[in-house]
Amino acid sequence: MNNQLAYEETFDCVQCGYCLPACPTYTTMGKERHSPRGRINLVQMASEGKISLKEIEDSMELCLGCRACETACPTNVQYGKILSSYKEVRMQQEGSPFFNQLAMKKGLSNKGMLNTMNHSLRFYQHSGIEKLAKVTKGIQILPEKLRAFEAILPNITKPDKALRKGTLIPHKETKMKVAFFTGCIMDVFFARINDLSIKLLKHAGCEVTVIKNQTCCGALQHHEGDSETTIQLAKENIRAFEKDHYDYIVNSIGGCGAMLVEYDQLLQFDPDWSERAKVFAEKSKDISVILAELDIQFTKKVEKKITYQPSCHLTNVQKVKKSPLDLIQRIPAATYIPLPEMDMCCGSAGTYNIFHYKESMEILDEKMDYVKERVPEVIVTSNPGCHLQMCMGVKREGLEMSVEVVHIVEILAEACGL
Repeated sequence: MNNQLAYEETFDCVQCGYCLPACPTYTTMGKERHSPRGRINLVQMASEGKISLKEIEDSMELCLGCRACETACPTNVQYGKILSSYKEVRMQQEGSPFFNQLAMKKGLSNKGMLNTMNHSLRFYQHSGIEKLAKVTKGIQILPEKLRAFEAILPNITKPDKALRKGTLIPHKETKMKVAFFTGCIMDVFFARINDLSIKLLKHAGCEVTVIKNQTCCGALQHHEGDSETTIQLAKENIRAFEKDHYDYIVNSIGGCGAMLVEYDQLLQFDPDWSERAKVFAEKSKDISVILAELDIQFTKKVEKKITYQPSCHLTNVQKVKKSPLDLIQRIPAATYIPLPEMDMCCGSAGTYNIFHYKESMEILDEKMDYVKERVPEVIVTSNPGCHLQMCMGVKREGLEMSVEVVHIVEILAEACGL
């Protein structure tokens, strides 16, 4: 087992406890086995055959994978690698439910299926079926967690094909040549944010190309332990984006961005792909980094009280913390209100809030206690999962009429008059 799990990496942990206050599950559950150092110890014992993989499952599966412990750790423990090794071994031993396999292996990389999902959701919202389901209370037949997610569905829009065809040239000087990564789920639920991202980049002076043959980043598959599918998707993206030269590969999805910047680690032992993956990873940037570097100019006042809930993977994996805050604080007439414990995970974590709904809501409720202290008018997010989770928090607290949840791209586009 110690050849399969990241056994050697567990010895970097000196059990100091710096990670404890940074860990959402330790904070809410209060048990050592639900802390980073506790989980590292469990993986170490499983590697040595002292306990079975099944005996550590409850602890490891309740980890959000937010990797805040890595940021807090003074000895640079590679917790993400340790967690991934557990997920991979578990997948090898137990497999994955059929629905998960269908969604992860086929659905997220199938553009036809994604387009169908987008069309179906738009039809549901705009045909009157959604309104009828709520008036007749037919929605009540759904389980509690599905009702909760249905209630916070964003307004689904169709991706703007004109923005995804060919290359967009800025009206003035071209300062940068970028390729835009749309993601899979992002373009289903938040096509409008992708559209605004492309417009913002053009507004800031970027020549923008949406690569036709790009595919899912592989993040959700990686979190499930499906390394085979993750590697396949990584290679497809690298192949698609390296066909032309771009200064940067830009995305507006904290979770996807975290996967893209770690393609080099994923393929480091593949002699045919390691260097190509390194080049790709180095070029992958969050949109906030690019807009801050280009010193984007705002043309409109946004007289609102704004707070910011960052994406864990943007902060802890991509190491992007300053750029979003600088941009938010530059918005004309806006009042920035720092959110206490802003770096604590909101409980979304990919599919965590679906498969561990109760635990996710406990983490979210703590987050919303801090939001209620500050009474903002706008909560800015930087990842679609975080966006939906914070919408859920606002609804749970009955704040829908006073607090708006937006992606950072939306508030910046408003300030640019787009």
